[in-house]
This record gives sequence, C-alpha cells and structure tokens, in this order.
Amino acid sequence: MDTSGKEKEAMQLMAEADKKVKSSGSFLGGMFGGSHHKVEDACEMYARAANMFKMAKNWTGGLYAHTAEIIQTFYGLVSFCLCVCVYVAAGNAFCQGARLHMQLQNKLDSATSFVDAGNAYKKADPQEAINCLNAAIDIYTDMGRFTIAAKHHITIAEVYESELVDIEKAIAHYEQAADYYKGEESNSSANKCLLKVGHYSAQLEQYPKAIEIYEQVATNTMDNPLLKYNAKEYFFKASLCHFIVDELNAKLAIEKYEEMFPAFADSRECKLLKKLLDAHEEQNCEAFTEAVKEFDSISRLDQWLTTMLLRIKKTIQGDAGDLK
Repeated sequence: MDTSGKEKEAMQLMAEADKKVKSSGSFLGGMFGGSHHKVEDACEMYARAANMFKMAKNWTGGLYAHTAEIIQTFYGLVSFCLCVCVYVAAGNAFCQGARLHMQLQNKLDSATSFVDAGNAYKKADPQEAINCLNAAIDIYTDMGRFTIAAKHHITIAEVYESELVDIEKAIAHYEQAADYYKGEESNSSANKCLLKVGHYSAQLEQYPKAIEIYEQVATNTMDNPLLKYNAKEYFFKASLCHFIVDELNAKLAIEKYEEMFPAFADSRECKLLKKLLDAHEEQNCEAFTEAVKEFDSISRLDQWLTTMLLRIKKTIQGDAGDLK
C-alpha cells in the first residue's frame, strides 16, 4: 500500500473540506441555501481524511530491512515521529468533523467523531484524547445514553492508568463509570469498575474506602450462583485492608464475613488469614512467612496481594522485609 500517497490524499481532502467550511459562511452561500450541504460534505471529507491518516501510520514499511543497525535506529525514530504526526492529523480531522456535526445538530455523529478523535490522539497526545472523550461523554449524557458514557469513562481511566500515571484521576473516572452503570442496572459492569477503585484505593493506603468497596461487591456477588465463588476473594481483600489498619479490626471483620458467607470460613484465604493473625499476635516473622509461602505454592500471589501482605508483615518486630 502506498501509504505516503494516502497521506497526500488526506491532506488534499482536509484542504477541500476547509474551503467548503469557509465558503458555507459566505454571502452567496447563504443566499442560495447551499451552506448546509457544504458543511455536510465537509464533515464527510474530514472523516475520510482522518481514516486515510490512520491508514498511513505504517508508512516506513520495509525501509530498513537490509541496513546497518545504526540506520535502523535512525529510521525507527523517524518512523515513530511520523506515526505521531499521523495520529495527531487523524485526531484533528475527526475533531473538525465533530464540531461541524454539532453545528448541524447531528449529536450522535458528533459524539462518534469525538470518540474517533480520542482513539487517534491516544497514540500521541493522551491529554487531548481525554479532552475529546470528555466531549463525547457530555453529548452522550445529554442524550441519556449513560451506558456508553460509562464505557468512555473507563477508557479515560485507562489512559490515566497507563499513559499519564495519575491514579487519583483514574479512580474518579472508574467511580463515575460505576455510578452510570448502576443507574442503568448494569450491576456486573458497575462491580468491575468498583473493584478497580478498591484496588487502587488500597494501593494509595485509603483503606476505609477500599474496605467499603470490597464488602459491597462481595455482598452483591455472594448470592449470585454464577459469581458467588468470587465473594471469598473480595472478603479476603477487605480483611487484608482491615489487618493493615488494626489486628483487632481484622479479627472482627473475619468473624462477620464468616457469618455472612459461610463458604468463606472453609476457604484457603480465610485459613491463611487466621494463620497470619496468630503469627502477628506472637510477633513471629518466620511463621508469617511460612504461611504465605504455603498459600503461594498453591495459589500464586499477584503484585497487589504481595504488597498488602508486606505492609502487614512490616508491623511485626524483627521483620526482614520480604516474604521469601
């Protein structure tokens, strides 16, 4: 595919669309009533141009297949820079189309174009991607389409997670998505968002908030035949958060969870918690570590669980600082 040709064609389309927009506001255009059609044509041109820019993102193809390593590195950098330019150009074109659709009161088309712009900008300008997605969300919520608005809040949260590394803002968007899903009775989707909030709240040492969320999701799932197996995991995580705050809190919480959900009492997670409580009460680092290793040999600990357990272990006198 001649991607450089696609880029040139896209730029020509952008120029033609700009001309149509300018002429739509002229005296003659207004007199003869052609301005509306010109704006519609411009919207279509911007969308076509944006898609051509997207098609041009791999335009260095086989440029450096048989060159020396240093030349590969050089062209790789050039390729990256050109791709960034292409993504920005595509985003700009979609944004132009979105604004014109709003002028024409085509709200749904405008929202779709803002989402397309956001997806293009994610590759090169995460903050601008968020701006576009927020613009789309405003339109969707105004139209009462809260489920799709929630979906785009999740996308924004993921950008904050992976690109901008602003966990507080990621939490805020997961919370908003959960609220919208709840309002639409999409409880399973709401729970997924809440679990993200609980995960990051605990990481940020906001334990009361994390506990509330894990208890809420556990309660929501323990009576569901398809989901109740997961309830023990959420009660386990709530217990760990309690444990970090206070040992007595953890004991009382575990007793409460066993009463609420008898299957939790027989789980490996609950048995581990009780061993950890005993080791903590005795200030026995070796017993604590041995209990964790035994559990890990059957159910591998992820990074979140490892972090929480290390935080608990560090409250034991003579802690060696790891779980091995």
